[in-house]
Amino acid sequence: MRPVEVSADAARRFLAARHLLAPARSIEGGPEAVLEVFRRLGSIQFDPLSVAGRNHDLVLHARVADYDPTWCEELLYARRELFEAYNKGLSLLPTTELPWYRVSWQLSAPRHEQGILAENAEVATRILERIRSEGPLSTLAFERGPAVDWWWAPTNVARAVLEAYSVSGVLGLSRRDGNRRVYDLMERLFPAELLAREVPLREQLRHKLLSRFRAHGLLGKSGSGELWLGLGKAKPDPARPGHPSRIELRDELVEAGDLVEVDVEGVRGQRFVLREEVELLESPPEPPPSVAFLAPLDPFMWDRELLRPLYDFDYVWEVYVPEAKRRWGYYVLPILFRDRLVGRFEPRIDRAGGRVQVLGMWWEDGFDPRPADGFVEAMRAALRAYIAFSGATRIEWAPHLRKEKHLFLARP
Repeated sequence: MRPVEVSADAARRFLAARHLLAPARSIEGGPEAVLEVFRRLGSIQFDPLSVAGRNHDLVLHARVADYDPTWCEELLYARRELFEAYNKGLSLLPTTELPWYRVSWQLSAPRHEQGILAENAEVATRILERIRSEGPLSTLAFERGPAVDWWWAPTNVARAVLEAYSVSGVLGLSRRDGNRRVYDLMERLFPAELLAREVPLREQLRHKLLSRFRAHGLLGKSGSGELWLGLGKAKPDPARPGHPSRIELRDELVEAGDLVEVDVEGVRGQRFVLREEVELLESPPEPPPSVAFLAPLDPFMWDRELLRPLYDFDYVWEVYVPEAKRRWGYYVLPILFRDRLVGRFEPRIDRAGGRVQVLGMWWEDGFDPRPADGFVEAMRAALRAYIAFSGATRIEWAPHLRKEKHLFLARP
């Protein structure tokens, strides 16, 4: 089958529509609207930084009307219709898809069982027995013990053991107290029939690969390694004979018709779209004047190799860049207007002070906010919604943003 050919304009309109951003904040229904976003995107990355709002909350705020972060908490820890697992990094996913994401537990368990859990068997046994008898517990319930080498940096043995049990599928999250994880036995968190369902490894990996295309909407064959975390290598790995390569899995998805190849005007290399979204790609609607603030790990922003040619937009999340080397700021959100990325701004939520501080705002070359049809009102609406989302009562602008302050003066 020949690839579907689309113009750059159509590709941009398609992405805005299929990401539920045309217009922004238009999905209504409280927690049910949150589930609608998950049905479209599949998974949303979790990141604990809350300078401007946590990543998953920002993703949902951009799409859900009057979004309240407690809605996601309810779905995660009360109704348990969402759960945490590693997909593209730590992610939130629909609980109905749990059997297809056990692959990360399966691949992690042997390494931790033979490593940290075996090396600290007495501590590991004691922790598991206490949770089994006492119920959900966090690291605060246990003696820290000695420091051990762990992932990015040394940590105390109790935390390492709890995390090892978690990534191995023995423990799950009962809840979070702020960013502190409270663990419980997996069998007490989810239905037994769901945990008992076994899906072949290859099918799990194929589903996991499809989830990346499902979340983004127009991924290509390559791109940053971050796009493919947890999926193994692109080509067959002799060291893992039973583990299919990403190319094998992608070819299977194309052959089955789940993915359809696309050529986008001005973009090198082929892209892929979900079979059920081809019609939308070929006839995307004209987006209304709407502004969305996009999270750094929003799936819309995943693929820099697409952002540059399609939007003429260069984005680096500079949270890990030394301050002296930053072009923009610590936690900067891209600004989507209609179907174009027109700028970026750096908000900071001061919860104690009940305010949102705007530390910086930058416009893309060639974009002037004043004459852009519908932009000023759309930006004001986006700022009002963001203030409400933040739980703030006012917005304060950095002194050098006097023009923006008067242009976009927003009150909740």
